[in-house]
Amino acid sequence: MTKIKINKPLALEIVTPAPAGSLHGNRVTAIRWQSFLKKLGHQAQISEKYSGSDANILVALHAYRSHLSLVHFKKSYPDKPIVLIMTGTDLYRDMAIHHEVIQSMQMADVIVLLQSAAMSLIPEDLRSKVHIIYQSTKSVKRKPLLKKQFLVSVIGHLRPEKDPFCTAQSLEYLPSESKIRVLHLGEAMSSEMRQLAKSYSAKLERYQWLDKLSHADTMQQLSRCHLMVISSLMEGGAHVVTEAIAIGVPVIASDIPGNRGMLGDDYPGYYPAGDDQALAKLLTKAETVPSFYKSLEQHLKKRNKYVQPQFEMKSIKNVIEGLV
Repeated sequence: MTKIKINKPLALEIVTPAPAGSLHGNRVTAIRWQSFLKKLGHQAQISEKYSGSDANILVALHAYRSHLSLVHFKKSYPDKPIVLIMTGTDLYRDMAIHHEVIQSMQMADVIVLLQSAAMSLIPEDLRSKVHIIYQSTKSVKRKPLLKKQFLVSVIGHLRPEKDPFCTAQSLEYLPSESKIRVLHLGEAMSSEMRQLAKSYSAKLERYQWLDKLSHADTMQQLSRCHLMVISSLMEGGAHVVTEAIAIGVPVIASDIPGNRGMLGDDYPGYYPAGDDQALAKLLTKAETVPSFYKSLEQHLKKRNKYVQPQFEMKSIKNVIEGLV
């Protein structure tokens, strides 16, 4: 790659396979990058695949699903730079079974990871390209907590890699006197998931599935909760964890690299992924042991600086300036 020599605003194309109007994390990330790039004085358009434009820089989310876009851009403009933002499925599923992931990483001039634990998965000869850029969010104010209930939110699309019903399944192991109530927010990605969500909602007094809400409504629900659970089996760096950190809502998280990279290795709120009984024990501990709950809050405060918009925009600015 030859560095760009240009004295006018850059034109960038951001490719994400997530369709317009969706709340998929990849689309949210693309929109946020577009906003930051515009604030930095550049032009940025979002597409689901490379449009054939003469953009100065291609920014691509998803090494596997955007692979052909990288190939087409590289063939058209071999000297123009590519920024590749790696997703959770890239790192924790596709890299092992699809050679296109490594090829995309080799074509990229910059590889962006959304959390630090993912670095260990990157081949050593490609690590010099890596930048860690934590996702940010505009926070909302945390609401006063109810005393008659201990509200727990589960937020995310209902699909297998999210293990979406682990929290619902954990409820049978709670003490009878527990005040825990679970609010599950997210669109069912299959008819089977929809039926399961309705079934759990009907038979479990402590569980309510609210289906897909707007982002604003989702944040309002999160802001009134005592806890959030992220139960994913695979995660690249969930934006909802960023939002919980920004608001100050303690997180109980499955013990996977994607969550550790967001919350830190010393975070006390991990349970073995898929273990609903272990999850129930942690939920009970958070509800009944004030010192444990306080420790979760204190650890989140340490992570707050990483999720501030100005921190992410500065990181993006450094990446772009490194290519110019």
